[in-house]
Order: sequence, then structure tokens, then C-alpha cells
Amino acid sequence: MIDLIFQLLVLGIIITGCVSFTLFIRRLLVNAAYRNEKLNNIEQKLDAIMEKMEQDSFSK
Repeated sequence: MIDLIFQLLVLGIIITGCVSFTLFIRRLLVNAAYRNEKLNNIEQKLDAIMEKMEQDSFSK
């Protein structure tokens, strides 16, 4: 009886560890994608600012 409880406990800990690791990796990937999206947005804005500055410098 005690062996069965111990085996179930160990199995539960292993399953909990696997689920936790999977969720951790998933969160890392989602955050990386969000960060890349924000960086691309910032790059686009910087490109637009640089184009405006170049246009202004040529018009003077």
C-alpha cells in the first residue's frame, strides 16, 4: 500500500515537472515573439523619422 502511494507521488511530481517545464518554454517563446514584434515596430518608426530628417535636410 505504501509503495503504491509512493509511486503515485513520484509520478505526480514527474508529471508536474514536465508540465511546468513545457509552460515555461511556451512562455519564453511567446515573450520572445512579442519582443521581436515591438522591436520591428520601433525600427519602422526610426526609419520613418530618418526619412523625414533626410527630406528636411534636402529641402533646406
